[in-house]
Amino acid sequence: MAYVLGFIIADGCVIKNKRGACFLEISSIDKEIIYKIKKALFTNLAIGINKSKNENYSRRYRLQIGSKKIFKNLLNLGIYPRKSKTIKLPVLPDKYFSHFLRGYFDGDGCVNICKFKRKDRKSFSYVLTSVFTSGSRNILVEIKNKLQELEVIKGGSFFYNQGYRLSFSINDSLGLYGFMYRNLKNNLYLNRKKSVFEKYLTSRK
Repeated sequence: MAYVLGFIIADGCVIKNKRGACFLEISSIDKEIIYKIKKALFTNLAIGINKSKNENYSRRYRLQIGSKKIFKNLLNLGIYPRKSKTIKLPVLPDKYFSHFLRGYFDGDGCVNICKFKRKDRKSFSYVLTSVFTSGSRNILVEIKNKLQELEVIKGGSFFYNQGYRLSFSINDSLGLYGFMYRNLKNNLYLNRKKSVFEKYLTSRK
């Protein structure tokens, strides 16, 4: 469930309507991960699809669960309605942090391979970068501190571009890869992001 919690903090929200009904809503442009989360939560609820009228935006797949118990439990973990700018890192045991981080990364992270050519060389080189994003700088600071405490990364830099971003270069990105995808006991990960790390590792051989 640590993975699901991470994904909820990134791409989920809790809702309480005017009649007092409480909901958890999880959404993503990636159909794959919403179905995996649905299976992990042992629910038979249907997955909805939000289609945008704007062709530049992808459709989003949505899982909505009505439960006052889940709503209350998430509030206790600091997940409130309109949380994007105030969310902090929840307290959880270190043994679950890699799964939590992978969930957060799949919701609000990205990884890229960039090709560049140095002036003094004829061949191209490849650079791997990974980024966590949030409307809250606090959670990114806490994530960086936790990763340093666990000796997963050494660096990391912050910048602001329509939201706060925590960026890592090659060595720290590889450290993140080894940390987030170790001890996988299920298929709770977004394949398209995991495959970028592995494509970079293959290019180095």
